[in-house]
Amino acid sequence: MRSYILALDQGTTSSRAILFDKECHIIAIGQKSFSQIYPQSGWVEHDPQELWQSQKQAIEECLTLSNVKPEEIAAIGIANQRETTVIWEKETGRPIYNAIVWQCRRSASLCEELKEQGLANYIKQNTGLPIDAYFSATKIRWILQNVPGAQKRAQQGKLLFGTVDTWLLWNLTKGQAHFTDYTNASRTMLFNIREKAWDENILKALNIPSCMLPKVCDNSHIYGYTDIGGVSIPIAGIAGDQQASLFGQGCFLPGDTKNTYGTGCFLLINTGNKLFLSENGLITTIASSNKGKLSYAIEGSVFAAGSIISWLKDSLKLISDASEMQTCALAVEDNGGVYLVPAFNGLGAPYWDMYARGAIYGLNGKTVKDHIVRAALEAIAYQTRDILEAVQKDTALKLKSLRIDGGVAQNDFLMQFQADILGIDVIRSAISESTALGAAFFAGLEVGFWPDLDTLRQKLGKGITFHPAMDRKQAQRLLKGWEKAVKRSLCWEEI
Repeated sequence: MRSYILALDQGTTSSRAILFDKECHIIAIGQKSFSQIYPQSGWVEHDPQELWQSQKQAIEECLTLSNVKPEEIAAIGIANQRETTVIWEKETGRPIYNAIVWQCRRSASLCEELKEQGLANYIKQNTGLPIDAYFSATKIRWILQNVPGAQKRAQQGKLLFGTVDTWLLWNLTKGQAHFTDYTNASRTMLFNIREKAWDENILKALNIPSCMLPKVCDNSHIYGYTDIGGVSIPIAGIAGDQQASLFGQGCFLPGDTKNTYGTGCFLLINTGNKLFLSENGLITTIASSNKGKLSYAIEGSVFAAGSIISWLKDSLKLISDASEMQTCALAVEDNGGVYLVPAFNGLGAPYWDMYARGAIYGLNGKTVKDHIVRAALEAIAYQTRDILEAVQKDTALKLKSLRIDGGVAQNDFLMQFQADILGIDVIRSAISESTALGAAFFAGLEVGFWPDLDTLRQKLGKGITFHPAMDRKQAQRLLKGWEKAVKRSLCWEEI
């Protein structure tokens, strides 16, 4: 009997495999970390082969821990870090260069060239995205331009491009399937979200051969089959991690909003069949696709959330474990006037400043370690507030609550501060693995494991609600200090 869905949650720092039963209970989790490669300042890479091996090992660990047999798995769903770019040889499956990670800023100059060509408005209107090194398009251009012979081989049809979902699918199916879904395609800066097709004008501007690109399908779709222990299992769902999280949080209706606090911080609001083009620095993206019918979302992306904690622990040695953050934050009465702007690789929405850099402001003779740690946590909440302010300007929606998930969301101090700064309820999901659950939902719907969305809603618990408790005048004073700090960090590398 096929009693489980296996969800692959391939993230920026680790690959995970999670088994869910029909009640959405987590049966087992397998997880394997992989190396982060920093060739120079602002550059971030992953070894695609190590990434794939880590995902294989996570699957093996999950099945071993659960004692679940392959024949009991109804389907596999994939959620993945988005925008990260892999190019490999069609014949051998061998990558021609390391994966260029979404955080990487190396192609900023290529973005400037596109702007100089007058393409900013065209790209925004048709892909929903601003021109930025964050997305896949200029990462592809960089590889084709800098790996000897790559451009020629691409034009000959010898090379394939994929975001991480496509790379995993290719390997899971032993090179039989070269596909992606609409949500991942919409993050490449190459996909026309109006026409639901790769945009020939942008491909031409970047000299990217269309034969490199995967076929685009719905989130719930039989993409291919993989063999586990001699059993053929359908890969029936794919979604970019943040869209998977939106779905896994039960945000099926227009106006439903979620924020995921992971390495970065990603806020999405479901806008249904209405395509809003932001005038306030946000992204228009595809939320999901069912039978070719698209639902859209507005998204704000914060580059640094959990990575701030890693920086405090690994680089500054201010803490030895992430669990210390809350203790430090509560050890002082307030932030002591200290603000930390975590622009390690520029600032995302709503600023989109590739040249902003991190800074700590407001230090004085009474500043202690705890003030800096608290300021780091508060910075995550401030950045989320900036995004929600922009969402409300773009859509005129007055949000009553924010659904949250992700590892950093387990910090109660941060979540209470988030509610205080926003002035609305913040609801932490009852099921912690929302991203994996979303991938499982997409796959399960395709194979009939779950019959419909109403069934999925019933599986989601109420979660924990943080109610705003801070005086609004105090919140406004804090926000004024944050806005001053951000303003001084913008365009730092151009100074």
